[in-house]
Amino acid sequence: MSDAGTRDPSTATRADVCAAALADCFRADGEILANPIGNLPLIGGRLAKATFGPQLIMTDGEAQLIENVMPVGVDGAEKVVSHWNPYRRMFDLLWNGRRHVIMGASQIDRYGNQNFAFIGDPAAPKAQLLGMRGAPGNTINHRTSYWIPAHSARVFVERVDVASGVGYDRAAALGPAGRFHELVHVVTNLAVLDFETPDHSMRLRSVHPGVTVDEVVAATGFELVIPASVPESRVPDTEELRLLAEIDPTDLRGAEVKA
Repeated sequence: MSDAGTRDPSTATRADVCAAALADCFRADGEILANPIGNLPLIGGRLAKATFGPQLIMTDGEAQLIENVMPVGVDGAEKVVSHWNPYRRMFDLLWNGRRHVIMGASQIDRYGNQNFAFIGDPAAPKAQLLGMRGAPGNTINHRTSYWIPAHSARVFVERVDVASGVGYDRAAALGPAGRFHELVHVVTNLAVLDFETPDHSMRLRSVHPGVTVDEVVAATGFELVIPASVPESRVPDTEELRLLAEIDPTDLRGAEVKA
């Protein structure tokens, strides 16, 4: 990729930090389909492939697997195609656990149950959203992470109105049928969270620079597990910032995360 200029890490924005955190969701995945959904997850996924995860497989967003790291939101960008991957073939990867997806969530609870189907009473919902989509199959068959661009108590709720994506408590109740369930990280505009606790309830992993633990707690509608010491989320280094400028030349990440 060409030289897109040099930025000091001290100039990194909150959006840059979020992109790096989303990239880190794919660390140690090996040769697997990285399937980030949405602009900032896609930017993070392509940053992962361009740096520590060259073996990651990515799609062009349609029906092809690509080898090069394409810029996001650029029509006619160069594309090095390695394989045809129509929709039906995606299920071969899904059922075999060879995919790590990053999805969104309109609601998520302490065990990672996720909702983007509807808000309110199932008999008369006050808001109809995407529907269940592929969330049940994703969460029960392979690694899943989440991207929440606006961390608030309306999203981080005590109980989801309906479970689109399966959380750790529901997976445990399934017995052997839930054995491939694995939720990795929840990345938000404020923090990174995970489920690395004895009962797999959500834990605060790091706070983004300029954010306090108290701010995250106040924006969460259930009791988080808070370690004795909570580090800051890592800031992308100079090379990652250069790559981000190439991967996201129109700053879609900055439009999504303002701070």
